[in-house]
Amino acid sequence: MRTHTADNRFSMDRKSKLHPRNRHKDGYDFTKLHASLPALKSFTKKNPSGQSTIDFQDDKAVRTLNQALLKAYYGIEFWNIPPNYLCPPIPGRVDYIHHLADLLADDNNGDIPCGRDVHVLDIGTGANLVYPLTGQAEYGWQFSGSDIDVVSLKAAKEICQSNKLKIALKHQKNKNNIFKGIIGSKDYFHLTMCNPPFHASEAEANKGTQRKWKNLGKGQSTKLNFGGQKAELWCPGGERRFITRMIEESADFADQCRWFTTLVSKKENLPHLERQLHKTNVMDYKVIDMAQGQKISRFIAWTFIQKEDR
Repeated sequence: MRTHTADNRFSMDRKSKLHPRNRHKDGYDFTKLHASLPALKSFTKKNPSGQSTIDFQDDKAVRTLNQALLKAYYGIEFWNIPPNYLCPPIPGRVDYIHHLADLLADDNNGDIPCGRDVHVLDIGTGANLVYPLTGQAEYGWQFSGSDIDVVSLKAAKEICQSNKLKIALKHQKNKNNIFKGIIGSKDYFHLTMCNPPFHASEAEANKGTQRKWKNLGKGQSTKLNFGGQKAELWCPGGERRFITRMIEESADFADQCRWFTTLVSKKENLPHLERQLHKTNVMDYKVIDMAQGQKISRFIAWTFIQKEDR
């Protein structure tokens, strides 16, 4: 297993910057992006400060920006998603990957394990496949991805085939299950990761989007921020119920995963989730803060394995 040292370790009390290893921590390099994908030029404009940017309410502009970022920094020549499917902000998504690398390094004398000996399961990988694409490019990890949506899996498969990538894609046929039916009896994962549907309904998702645009001074928008389908953005009970079910179900696979992790969008859900972790008798858990611009996010990680055995 190859390793490299986790330099410039991210301090969890820093609230304003992306991870030190994040390639986008200094903003978008539009000169590099235009050279990689000239089509982005038609969507690029100057903001009042004279800096290059795009209209983030224009779904075509956001999609083209993502294509340029994935091509310029992660070697992805082809990337496309179906209309109205989630088009994620790349810098924030990659931050999750880098913090997971630090999580593994903590169990490995500060060295980040790299290469295909490290197995990662992305729950709800989506049509965009953003975590496997960036995670493989940054650390060479071997990824599997699951989703309940067959359209998402078809689009993800096309991305894999077009870029000649080996990513195992699995259909979760039972919408009430998360790990069951996905983790086989002989599977072992160093990490599982997830960006759960955090709203409880479509109305709540729309309300949250309008609040985001208002806070950014962008006025009203009739579209969901960065798009998204039902399975990607909302589910009954929202992220609290989803993650609770994930914690409960993880106990059945306690010996088959080193760290279970998931993003937690709503900070007010943490006390309930921490109580659930204690109830499930995990060996250890962590709440890890991240920052992307004005947004503070976090993920929780838990394990049933003692540190000396990890």
